[in-house]
Amino acid sequence: MTSTDERLTTTAGTADTAPIPSVGVDLSDFVGESMLLLGAGVTVLLQLADPGTGHGVADHSTTLQRPLDRLRTTMTYVYAVTLGTSEERTAIVRMVNKAHVPVRSDTYNAFDPELQLWVAATLYRNGVDMYERVFGALPDADRERIYRQSAVYGTALQVKEGMWPATREEFDRYWDEKIATFEVDAKVRAFTRGLLYGGDSPLPVRMLMPLQRFLTIGLLPPRLRDEFALPWSSRQQRRFDRFWKVFPPIYRRVPRRIRQLSATYYLHDMRRRMAAHRHLI
Repeated sequence: MTSTDERLTTTAGTADTAPIPSVGVDLSDFVGESMLLLGAGVTVLLQLADPGTGHGVADHSTTLQRPLDRLRTTMTYVYAVTLGTSEERTAIVRMVNKAHVPVRSDTYNAFDPELQLWVAATLYRNGVDMYERVFGALPDADRERIYRQSAVYGTALQVKEGMWPATREEFDRYWDEKIATFEVDAKVRAFTRGLLYGGDSPLPVRMLMPLQRFLTIGLLPPRLRDEFALPWSSRQQRRFDRFWKVFPPIYRRVPRRIRQLSATYYLHDMRRRMAAHRHLI
């Protein structure tokens, strides 16, 4: 497997200045699309479904008290390892590792590469799912390229490159096995309920939570909806299906520069904080 720099064609700028591959779609070409944030909630819940990650977050995370700050740090990591320079990736990984030091107990450890592999898997799987919901099915060659590049979400930390499933077929088996075997306990369910209602978010954010909550529950695999004890009706499913018919054509009409403002903002914020020697994580 190639190195991080070889996998990612972008080495410097923001999502707007990132070079577009001459052929096909590249990870750095679509990761900055703001519509991916609509899948942020389900990505988090899938990560929490893993007992190790779920208990680690429920016991140590300040997400409910500082939801916007936690979102900023998560997106900073995602954009830094995919759109940042080598120096920025090194800096953000060092900070993530430092933040992970206290996240451990007898049953979980934030440095566990198996837990990090699952987190990376959710970022890849949901990113592609959201992209295809909005822009249509990716050609097989693009899917393969993005799959190989997405290993960076984990290999930037403690995941060894050989741990990333060698083929997409192997990844699908890994994914299906995880979804079929996860069990969510009362502690993680309680944390999830707080998360889905916005925690201590400012009022404008809480006003957006019904839509985010609706999309999050709708995007969850049915088995995990049951594990999280999140009700879902046939009426909600019809509304969910209508949303994904109406939203994509509207979003596609928005200029790319505007669609990628989230990546531009978070990368600018990261660089400003780095220059001022302020904390990032």
